[in-house]
Amino acid sequence: MAAHMRCLLYRSSSLNHLNCTSVSALKECLSRSYHPFPTGFSSKLVRQIFTDFFQQLYQHRMVKSSSVRPRGDPSLLFVNAGMNQFKPIFLGSTDPRSEMATYQRVVNSQKCVRAGGKHNDLEDVGRDVYHHTFFEMLGNWSFGDYFKEEACVMAWRLLTEEYRIPPERLYVSYFAGDSSSGLPADDETRHIWLSIGVPSDHLLPFGMRDNFWEMGETGPCGPCSEIHYDHIGGRNAASLVNADSPDVVEIWNLVFMQYNREADHSLRSLPQFHVDTGMGLERLVSVLQGHRSNYDTDLFTPLLSAIQQCAKCPEYRGRTGGADVCKVDMAYRVVADHVRTLSVCIADGVYPGMSGAELVLRRILRRAVRFSTEVLQAPEGTLASLVPTVAHILGDAYPELHRDTDRIMDIINENEAQFLSSLKQGRRVIDRTIQKLEKSDSIFPAPVAWSLHSNLGFPLDLIRLMLEERGLSIDQQGLDELVVENEKLKGHVQNCDREPLVHLGLHSLAQLQAEEVPHTDDSPKYSYSLGQDGKYVFQTCHATVKALYCGQALVSEVTEGQRCGVVLDRTCFYAEQGGQSSDQGYFIKDELHDVLYPVEAVQLAGGYVVHQVTATEVLRKGDQVQLYLDEAHRLACMVKHTATHILNFALRQLLGTSVDQRGSHITADRLRFDFSVKGSLSTTQLQEIERSIQNLITENAAVYVEEVPLAWVKDIPELRTVDEVYPNPVRVVSVAVPVSDLVHRQTVRPTSVELCCGTHLMRTGEIRDLVIISERQLVKGISRIIAVTGDNARKAREAGQALAQEVDSLSARLAAANSPSLAVSHRLAKEVGMLTDAVDCTPIPQWQRRALQSHLKGLQRTTNTTIRKLETKEAVVKAQSLIQKNGTKNTVVVDTVDTDSISVLMKTVNHYSDKAPGTLVMLLSHQQPSGKVLCACQVPKGFSGLSAKDWALAVCAPLGVQAYIYHTDSGRN
Repeated sequence: MAAHMRCLLYRSSSLNHLNCTSVSALKECLSRSYHPFPTGFSSKLVRQIFTDFFQQLYQHRMVKSSSVRPRGDPSLLFVNAGMNQFKPIFLGSTDPRSEMATYQRVVNSQKCVRAGGKHNDLEDVGRDVYHHTFFEMLGNWSFGDYFKEEACVMAWRLLTEEYRIPPERLYVSYFAGDSSSGLPADDETRHIWLSIGVPSDHLLPFGMRDNFWEMGETGPCGPCSEIHYDHIGGRNAASLVNADSPDVVEIWNLVFMQYNREADHSLRSLPQFHVDTGMGLERLVSVLQGHRSNYDTDLFTPLLSAIQQCAKCPEYRGRTGGADVCKVDMAYRVVADHVRTLSVCIADGVYPGMSGAELVLRRILRRAVRFSTEVLQAPEGTLASLVPTVAHILGDAYPELHRDTDRIMDIINENEAQFLSSLKQGRRVIDRTIQKLEKSDSIFPAPVAWSLHSNLGFPLDLIRLMLEERGLSIDQQGLDELVVENEKLKGHVQNCDREPLVHLGLHSLAQLQAEEVPHTDDSPKYSYSLGQDGKYVFQTCHATVKALYCGQALVSEVTEGQRCGVVLDRTCFYAEQGGQSSDQGYFIKDELHDVLYPVEAVQLAGGYVVHQVTATEVLRKGDQVQLYLDEAHRLACMVKHTATHILNFALRQLLGTSVDQRGSHITADRLRFDFSVKGSLSTTQLQEIERSIQNLITENAAVYVEEVPLAWVKDIPELRTVDEVYPNPVRVVSVAVPVSDLVHRQTVRPTSVELCCGTHLMRTGEIRDLVIISERQLVKGISRIIAVTGDNARKAREAGQALAQEVDSLSARLAAANSPSLAVSHRLAKEVGMLTDAVDCTPIPQWQRRALQSHLKGLQRTTNTTIRKLETKEAVVKAQSLIQKNGTKNTVVVDTVDTDSISVLMKTVNHYSDKAPGTLVMLLSHQQPSGKVLCACQVPKGFSGLSAKDWALAVCAPLGVQAYIYHTDSGRN
């Protein structure tokens, strides 16, 4: 608190400089004498000072952290940098009606996860004292506003004045240029730092690897200037900058985005220059609290203390490498880091699962559980018990951690229990495999490692760690081959024939803006009405071609066969967004009515609607065209979108307001809806949801749509929103209650009300019917519903009724078969299996599917029991016949049995061996008409002269026919 008071006093004494970012003003501030290096900075205070500094002194807008689930960016598993949520601005694709389009100066603290993908710190966490999977990135941005000089002045002033870091401990790097890329040295930045007062021996040039930042293979990029801190001080540490020294660490990176990396790897100057800075909170706090380790700060010490109270091991000492005996301190760091990541991710809707980000989180949880239970000897449940401590540390900045504490703990506990079960099994597999290795062999076989990974869910890095502790390593080459083979198998099931869509590039968007091409007026997409006959009437739309995009460039014309993007001044086509697929249709040129230009897809980029077209004739900028929707496709999407809103409402009415939408996708054929829920829905719940929806359909309620100021929507009760950036004004869609009544709270009726840009029905009756044909848990806590409407719903109900009749018929036949033969029982079992497959695969109501599946499982158990009894009875008869023939005193018995069933053959061998316990028994059967030979043999327990497997192979191999072999050396199956 003392440090905070000092900062506030400093600000009040410097009011005349609040809005000044010049070098001269900064020099005047720096002429004061420095106080001693500060102490008493809490992590909460450090975060608050950062945001206050830019908000109050330099008029930055505070933007709250986005979720760690990337918003509309499939290239990322997690948000891994502060700039992720601002990508649309950097790429020039921001919706001009959205609040983001108004951003000029922004500050925030962003939740980040680096685990998986290009930026993956997972395997380093715990080995040192500064790597993390979850961290907070403090950042300030300028979007076409200030640039290098202002950014440098602000950064230096914050560090040396607000945080009172001695400037002699700071070293600054800048871009030295790169001749191969044709990039000059960033002398501008160098001169700025010198003018601020940074000594030349603290100002260091570095190349592309260290001081040139790129978003990805393509996109905005530019030189950066990093500020480094010397933990020791009282020396010149320039030689340790960027040398991986733990004594001199980077604390802040100022990125000056002034280029765009093109697809051909060339660089072009950006139409607008931006500033993007990032400073890791954890590292800054360690500096301000006087620690060399991030884990010694108040962001981690409460967690380490809580872990120690649960663990049966010494307290945390902060050791690394060889000094960390038994890796106890490494385990402390792993558990503390990973429980933060788990808590933040689960609160943001990312749950441990089987693919993508969910799979990465599953790996993190399992890694934490192993270190907690095996190394720290903490009891089961320890990991979840740490969640309230995480909420205590981070909850002020991220209140969702307080709100979701119980849910986070439940999910961690459930996943931990599952993993501990598989961990025991996996450890046995590893131990058995190691016992079979030669003493001199230190390479663990790749197939076993891959089996642990693919079948038991063991992360490969965890397997490596477990083997490393035993002095072994994986056969990496063999493992790589298995990974490649698995990727190839996945690739075969993916559709690779689809052509990529034509995307407007950043420079093309800037060129359109520079040429003052107006944003596309897409309001005609909402221009439809109900005719007197009850059918929807969609108005035609006349438009002008304003731009053509082909081959990554704007062109004046395209010729026949060229694939291009067409920008019109207005359009009635819906661009894919909000989970709804784009419209289909075509347009014609005014002077060429017999030539159609089919529209394959429609996208929105920076306020421009881009129609994906393969030209059937020459198309030129300025051409007049008439647009025609595929009305059946549009209407089907409208039906599904309105049905999705009603489904969302029905779920929340039944399960409570804790249900959150986690994604949706609407096509002409069906709707998909993902939502948070504890456990899968029951058969009764599925029926209740369908009944609730059917009631609203039968009511034929009006669907109201109105645009209202974004600030008003906070007053609408029970409004459903998702993690999106909304335009202003925003479109509100309400069922049965006028939007104006909701805004002014003039109704108490619960209703479906959402912010939505999609196209909707005017009355709910047009849905006609809705059937949920699938409901399953994607991961723990997230379920997915797939539903159909209209005729498809009717067909699903009819199919369900037909299958129910077949199940009833089969059940009756099974009940009537009092003493069936083995052949009849097998036939009935096969019918049960075929009917089970039909119930599993046919689109029918999910509640009915569950009921039929349960009934069929009972029938399957009945038929299997009957078959087992009949097979045993037949085997006993055959074995008695063989005993009469061969006796029980022979040392070896080899004979044939007339049966097509391997099960009967095995049971016959078992029964014979029971009656003649010292006899080696082999029985063979020649199957007809397949020609296969069945072979079953058994060697008495304790017999060492021959194994059953070698005996079976020695007999069957010379036969020259395909053999199905059953063998056992145990004397029992």
